[in-house]
Amino acid sequence: MKNRHLTHKKYNPSFSNRPTIKKIIFLLLILFCLSGYVSPPIALLLGLLVANISGHPFLQYNYKITNVLLQFSVVGLGFGMNINAAMSAGKQGFLFTILSIFCTLILGFFLGKWLDIEKKTSHLISCGTAICGGSAIAAIAPVIESNEKQTSVALGVIFILNSIALFLFPAIGHWLEMSQQQFGLWCAIAIHDTSSVVGAANKYGAEALQIATTVKLARALWIVPVALLTSFIFKNRSTRIKIPYFIGLFILAMLMNTYVLQVALISPFLVTIAKIGLTLTLFLIGAGLNFTALKSVGFKPLFQGFLLWLFISTAALYSILYFT
Repeated sequence: MKNRHLTHKKYNPSFSNRPTIKKIIFLLLILFCLSGYVSPPIALLLGLLVANISGHPFLQYNYKITNVLLQFSVVGLGFGMNINAAMSAGKQGFLFTILSIFCTLILGFFLGKWLDIEKKTSHLISCGTAICGGSAIAAIAPVIESNEKQTSVALGVIFILNSIALFLFPAIGHWLEMSQQQFGLWCAIAIHDTSSVVGAANKYGAEALQIATTVKLARALWIVPVALLTSFIFKNRSTRIKIPYFIGLFILAMLMNTYVLQVALISPFLVTIAKIGLTLTLFLIGAGLNFTALKSVGFKPLFQGFLLWLFISTAALYSILYFT
């Protein structure tokens, strides 16, 4: 009887083929996202559904793939932008960038103290909110020598709030009748991760996308001075700081699109590929957010992240609506 039971389990098609079916479904959804018929928010939603219904069959490779894919997509978007217009947008967002970064870091420090959150986790959440989400956390984590749990919690907080922002911000922008310029600037300042900034701005309009991408990447350069300040605060001067080199390629793409006619002729095709790459990136980000990962974040870090996000969002929105 025992042997019969084991034999039945071994040859049960539903039992033996379940991992294969998951992989097939996952790959079909990837192809669907690559079709060009899926918007970034829908791609993120599909990823969240996959993560919590069937699971991500390639989860161990997810973070590295999304990181590389996002960088390629951002560089591709540069081929659709004019360097002169981008510099103008960057100048406009410069003052907002400085004020919002340091106000967020200071507020994050005091919120961490008030909520009694572990110091390194609190600092990672503050840096992710202040600069550029997961990229900032990945750069700051080795500087403060955070462990895997501390880094994972900070990334979880950022990705949860990013997912909400991708759906919420365009709706608020339309409700307040924000201009393309206003919305692009608001996205770049108030949404954490570059992927969600570009996704939300792309849904709002072409001008908003150009402003949001340029200001956000200019903001990402602040990883370097913030990392240096962090190494001084945490008394760790031996760790190398990861500089986001893909920003240089983004600038090169804008220069080529502006001044090289042959490149400008194929730029629309390159931008289309980049937008599809971004859609796939958001699907993969969603696919990595299952309920287990969400539960591991904990209430206090999530509450700190939410309060910081609420502060930077409302302060930036008020400043943009009434002072620009």
